[in-house]
Amino acid sequence: MKTFIQVTEVWVPEGDRLVHGEGNYGTLDAFAAESRQQSFAKGEGLPGKAWSEGRPVVLKGFDGSYFKRTEAAHEAGLTSAVAIPVFNGNTLKAVLVVLCGDDDNRTGAIEIWHEQDGLLMLDDGYYGAARHFEWVSQHTHFPRGQGLPGGVWSSETPILMRDLGSGYRFIRSESAGKAGLTTGLGLPVPVPGGMTYVLTLLSARGTPIARRFEIWDASAGKVGREPGAVLVDGICSREGPLWTDDTQQKPRRVAAWQGQIGKVLGTGLPVVENGTPGLSAGYESMVALPIHQHGEISHIVAWYV
Repeated sequence: MKTFIQVTEVWVPEGDRLVHGEGNYGTLDAFAAESRQQSFAKGEGLPGKAWSEGRPVVLKGFDGSYFKRTEAAHEAGLTSAVAIPVFNGNTLKAVLVVLCGDDDNRTGAIEIWHEQDGLLMLDDGYYGAARHFEWVSQHTHFPRGQGLPGGVWSSETPILMRDLGSGYRFIRSESAGKAGLTTGLGLPVPVPGGMTYVLTLLSARGTPIARRFEIWDASAGKVGREPGAVLVDGICSREGPLWTDDTQQKPRRVAAWQGQIGKVLGTGLPVVENGTPGLSAGYESMVALPIHQHGEISHIVAWYV
């Protein structure tokens, strides 16, 4: 299946540089080989820029930019990238980078929203072929609690929205429906200095960001003193709704180092898996991203293709 995101990689601090941790490059072997040889100082390249600026960064064109792998990216058909730093307080744990190509039918959205004068404004985003939806988004702002970005801002938790084209809670539903967008995942991106950033991943049926989304609550208030995480929401094209009613059956729970979600709990780092046997519902690849708040992992979001 053709997907909206073509490459996902994790860069981790080692001394004063970011080095390659792991990645899913699909069939782009040459770009993978080039990437594994790279490292970035603070402020260098896209991962280094997210580190130095302490915020998510969207790069919608590589020519003439600070991107270091431009030639290899062009040969691989990659045209844009988003870097998402993972901070625990002031300490950088990792930078997750996703890269996309650009063609006439690759549709979806990766958006970064930031707070300005009491409203969430679009910092930047990549939308593929969803040009009208991009225009609408550039002219939309959210008070606290309104829409997907505003809901994440208000709750300081990840939120999953279904049926974007018909959901009254999704403010841009009409243009989302026209663009074929179906599912939205929003999550806070904590950064040093207390600035508010929200990341939204909006998935279309034809070129999905993911076919399964999960939200895990790992906060001590939810799981107690022992490190663990409870699946609190999710949707899967193969298994349907993943959340459970506590009165009917116990929610799914994992401990530290138990499976891929447990690995995130144990390391505090994002996990990218590809071709790993035993992934949920038989999927081939997955990404799991931790959210560190108040000195602990509060949530983990995961998506599968």
